[in-house]
Amino acid sequence: MGGPLSGMSMDPKARKQALELVTYGLYVVGTRRGDQKHAVMVNWLTQASFDPPLVALALMKDALSTEMVLASGDFSVNVPAADQLEFAKTFIKRPRHEGNRLGGYEFYTKTTGAPIFKDALAFVECKVVAKVDHGDHLIFVAEVVDAGVHREGGPLALRGTKMHYAG
Repeated sequence: MGGPLSGMSMDPKARKQALELVTYGLYVVGTRRGDQKHAVMVNWLTQASFDPPLVALALMKDALSTEMVLASGDFSVNVPAADQLEFAKTFIKRPRHEGNRLGGYEFYTKTTGAPIFKDALAFVECKVVAKVDHGDHLIFVAEVVDAGVHREGGPLALRGTKMHYAG
């Protein structure tokens, strides 16, 4: 599954080290399918346009979150505070959904019906407008349809944690 230059020689260790130097935030993406709610910790997310406001999100093709975004056509992005690594890490594995809680954290819904966590600094709700299917992740381009700020603070970033997500 290589790209157009896949026949070229590349040092895999150097590639991994270089890609780990790219800076990322950590986010909790909320998804839904009918009454089922889910959330996953991600770091491949970026703003992609001012007008209209767009974000680009990459999710593993075989993940439950990807299935649910494909089914619903929308998702929420919850921005954890710099001191909320444990909150974000809750969503590395499939969180338990009980009532208005996922992984023990309370959420509510607004425009899209995707979970918005009260503990997050801020949120944006997004409607998918395009998909890019290339490689092992599916890239969703989505328009921001609602947003809010719960409180002030700095966002959680991958750098500074002992976690890495690069290949």
